[in-house]
Amino acid sequence: MAAATLGSAVHRLRAAATGPARTALDVFAIRIASAGFAYGAQVLTARLMGWQEYGIFATVWVWTAMIGHSVTLGLSQGACRFLPVDQARGDLDHARGYLVAGAVAIGAAALLVAGVGAAILTLRPDWVAGPYRAPLLVAALVLPLFALQDFLEGLARSQNWAVLAIAPPYLVRQTVMMVAMVAAILLGAPAHAWVAMACMLAAAILSVAIQATLVIARMARTLPKGPRRYRWRHWLGASLPIALIDLANAGFTFVDVVVLGFLMPPSAVGLYFAATRIQQFVVFVHFAAVAATAQRFSAAHAVGDWATLSWLVRLQGRGTLAATALVALAVVAASPLLLAMFGPQFSDSIPILAVLAAGSVAASLFGPGEDLLTMLGGERLCAGITLAMLAVAVGACLLLVPHLGVIGAALGMALTTILRAGILALAAHRVHGLSTPVWTGLFTANPR
Repeated sequence: MAAATLGSAVHRLRAAATGPARTALDVFAIRIASAGFAYGAQVLTARLMGWQEYGIFATVWVWTAMIGHSVTLGLSQGACRFLPVDQARGDLDHARGYLVAGAVAIGAAALLVAGVGAAILTLRPDWVAGPYRAPLLVAALVLPLFALQDFLEGLARSQNWAVLAIAPPYLVRQTVMMVAMVAAILLGAPAHAWVAMACMLAAAILSVAIQATLVIARMARTLPKGPRRYRWRHWLGASLPIALIDLANAGFTFVDVVVLGFLMPPSAVGLYFAATRIQQFVVFVHFAAVAATAQRFSAAHAVGDWATLSWLVRLQGRGTLAATALVALAVVAASPLLLAMFGPQFSDSIPILAVLAAGSVAASLFGPGEDLLTMLGGERLCAGITLAMLAVAVGACLLLVPHLGVIGAALGMALTTILRAGILALAAHRVHGLSTPVWTGLFTANPR
């Protein structure tokens, strides 16, 4: 009995060292490192530009990221769903077709949106406040690169290449942006928002070039040359709802900043945005877990391995909760020092950060409901729930911000995030028979 117990423990340790737990740790380590660089870049930008210009830059970058995620048409996340299934079944013709179809569709959509945006800014400049025009024009150039890099990340994640998936966009891009910003100011460029966006453009060009080269080279070994087959209707039928989920998720990430941009001055937006940048340390825990397990959900489901699927759900749920709580406590404890780096006035962001961190911890109690729905065929239901919750978040911010200011936006987002996680967990249980909330103890598998 003792030998069997010891053998089981050794097996679990090896699995943790080589399987999804190890992948999640790799992803989390890189995202923490990238968050550190991003934090440094934001501190530097805020110090160089001041409240007003920093608030403008924050608003423009939020819109760039939100639209950039959306114009992928869900095909970036779809790669984690379709490619593992096709490869598990030996259907390499469709896998090769997906690579080409995804790149063409995303490139066309991103160029169309960027072109329309640039045309509107050029032909009707009075539609946008003066300080935002130049940064938005630069952002139109960044947008296609952002979307392409999102697709490259999805391809790498689908193959469990976690480091290759996230290091270029979240480590290389942030580092180059920071170095470029310092160089631009030293060379005499004005400390304006458009200069910061131009530095982001240079960073995007370099990081996309590096990632595309590496992903293409590794894909050539995984998927050797051969015929391609296309299932446009099937792919887009599943991916477009995922695109709505991505849009809603991006909205959840940025809607509070967007609402504040309409209701509060740029200085208040900068104050809030600084807190959200530090909050990213907490959010990255869930991101790491998704990068490590989402594609494994799909692969296990494709071959009917429900034991592995339920184990993955349990692993992600418990691990994410524990790590989220620890990181949240550490971030809030260090917040006076972290926010002081932005400037003395940013100490007012501490309550904002505390509320947002508490919301993330509470939401993690409900487990990976969204990931199960997205990867196992419930993407339409997930999209409907997420869009409905996004509307609730907008309403909460519009209701609370006029009365409570920036802390109202934090409260609205925290409460809506918790509500959304609970509804998604219930939906995953109703559709797939998998209980995701951590407090359920044993995770049951009763697939329908």
